[in-house]
Amino acid sequence: MKKYPHRLFGDVFFKTLLPGKLRKGPVLVSLAAFALSLVIILWGRGYFTYSSSVTQEFEAGMVAEREVVAEEPVSYVDEEATGKKLEALEHEVPAVFSYSVQVSEDIRNSYKQFVDQTGNSLFEAGSPEEFIVLLEGEFSGFFPRETLIYLYEEPERESFPGYGLETLEFLLESGIFALPEQGLEGLNPNTAELRHNYGPRTEREEISYDRIITMDRVESAIEKYIAGRSYPPVFAIVAAPMLKPFITENVFYSPEDTQKLLTELRDKVEPVLKHIEPGKRIVRKGFIITESEMEELQALHKSTRNRDPRLLIGMILVLILLYGLFVFLLGKQVIGRLLKPQEVYLLSILTVLYIGGAVFCKNLAAAGTYPVAVFLPTALVIMLPSILIDFRSSFAVAVTLPLVALLSGAFDVVSYVFAFTSAAAAAYAIRGAERRMDLFKAGMVIAIFNCIAILAILLIQRNSLMFYPLFIFWAAFNGVVSGMLVLGCLPILEHALNSATVFRLMELSDLNAPILKRLFSAAPGTYSHSLMVATLAENACQEIGANSLLARVGSYYHDIGKMENPEYFVENQTVYNKHNELNPRLSATVIRSHVKLGVEKARALGLPKEVTDIVAEHHGNSVISWFYHEALKRENQVTKDDFTYPGNPPHSRESAVVMLADVTEAACRTLKKPTASRLEKFIQELIMAKVEHGQLSESDLTFRDLETIKNAFVRVLAGHYHARIEYPKAPSLHEVNKEAHVPGGRE
Repeated sequence: MKKYPHRLFGDVFFKTLLPGKLRKGPVLVSLAAFALSLVIILWGRGYFTYSSSVTQEFEAGMVAEREVVAEEPVSYVDEEATGKKLEALEHEVPAVFSYSVQVSEDIRNSYKQFVDQTGNSLFEAGSPEEFIVLLEGEFSGFFPRETLIYLYEEPERESFPGYGLETLEFLLESGIFALPEQGLEGLNPNTAELRHNYGPRTEREEISYDRIITMDRVESAIEKYIAGRSYPPVFAIVAAPMLKPFITENVFYSPEDTQKLLTELRDKVEPVLKHIEPGKRIVRKGFIITESEMEELQALHKSTRNRDPRLLIGMILVLILLYGLFVFLLGKQVIGRLLKPQEVYLLSILTVLYIGGAVFCKNLAAAGTYPVAVFLPTALVIMLPSILIDFRSSFAVAVTLPLVALLSGAFDVVSYVFAFTSAAAAAYAIRGAERRMDLFKAGMVIAIFNCIAILAILLIQRNSLMFYPLFIFWAAFNGVVSGMLVLGCLPILEHALNSATVFRLMELSDLNAPILKRLFSAAPGTYSHSLMVATLAENACQEIGANSLLARVGSYYHDIGKMENPEYFVENQTVYNKHNELNPRLSATVIRSHVKLGVEKARALGLPKEVTDIVAEHHGNSVISWFYHEALKRENQVTKDDFTYPGNPPHSRESAVVMLADVTEAACRTLKKPTASRLEKFIQELIMAKVEHGQLSESDLTFRDLETIKNAFVRVLAGHYHARIEYPKAPSLHEVNKEAHVPGGRE
């Protein structure tokens, strides 16, 4: 199909910022950055300043030297009165809350799962203790021990789950509100608006804040509801602790809908206007000018000044073109992936700060002598995206931002050349940096390039020698300060964006980290397994061009969930296997839980999302086959989902490689006499099994990559399992002495 230019630009824009589902945040922020940059540029070019002698001649508090009379009727908005009117009306607007059907359904499903498990456990358990153990396997730490004992020993316990479901439905239908800490200021303090979305139809309900249920009021709401029902007395005791683990907020504050109400209100509010009649004497000669007279004078000036609109139109068109270029260079077609929302926010902030800084530096008194770009840390704006996002994103910034500053008038040609040189030097210097000290070294490299650029500019312009020392000093200072600012900003931005930068990954790869030390002491077999998986994954990623450091770190942390129950995993067992005395279903539950526990620990540690994804995806959604087949032997009805890992197939090459390394290392331990040929055949079967079960379908690995990965695994494992050479027996001391004294012997 033929692609027209306007459609091509639209495809690039929407595929960059809006693929799959609408991402309002990144779009709004990027558009706001564009609009703010436009305002800053126009302000810098003097579009919003009054150059007329009227505003320069008069000032509030001074004595007027001449009269000013309105020659035509003028109407203008009284901003203060309009603001007060709008503020009063906004206090009547209720905050909008939206009922989440999905969250409510998830709560119901979780509770129904508990009801099913409770029924099974009540049937299987022969004592309260056994009932508690069976439930703790699936719902560890959910309920107080006393609640479970009450539930088991109560004669009418079969009815309790149904009573609980009725109570839960009441709470869900009433709505459990998540009240934000901020955002409700200035809105109606008494009532809120609750919205239920039923497809195209939306129901709205005004509700008093005194009637809403929050997490703090759940227990009292349960008690009030039970008090009006003929439930057993024991149920009133266990209801709250039995239901609270499943209850969470299902009604959420909607700032977008609230903002729409406020916007509609603002659109409807008529501004308070003041009128100046023709012939009115605004300023009288010899009288002190008041604030109100100055306000009228400025309104008169705004209405009469004649601005050429071509500047505004031309500047908007130029910025739109550069914005389109910026979006294209940051798109999936160039970057190779979709930018995260926080990455879009970072780039938007950097854009506004850079443009604002360029305009500000242009207006400095010293900027008349020095190039504007000397005072602007262009290298900083290049290095931050290069480290936190991707090298190609820094290329987009380096190309577009200095060009925007040039075309907007903030830069002249000299400043543009200096800024572009500094940007190119930063992009070159930052590549391959693995230690924080490398950032300071990068600053020194940038300083050298800056000095060469400014020296070339001075020579071309044939400036006086007296300018050389100061110009070169400021150029070098610009580079050094850029490196130091990156060094200072990077730790904050790393944690704010939760980025897996090379510096952060290097810190996480330290085996002396407390969590890895704890893994070593609690589960030494798992620790040894993780180290071997890291070696395999790192070597394979190096071969296929993936992020080997990320794969190594992900391998170190992929099994941290096993620390809770290390004795249930074969690598930590010596003689006794605890699964021999457990039901296969319960054994599978324990095995499955290490993924969920690992993800929880990874999030608690604040690990980057890329590492957490590896923890969550290293088993994908594969089946725990041994316990599944054992269950088939013992039970008639077995659901595969009960023996499936709770993760998703890997979405990145690194995560997929760690999955393959994990299964390869574990499986190859069972091989007897693992020669290279046997290893190659065995690993090939393991990889193809993952392919056949769809575990690699969402990663970007090709069949060529899989072949390379297999060869890397074989090479590492063959070296690890190779048989040691049998050396000849060393001669005794007597034989050595005897040999030393015979002719031709060694000395």
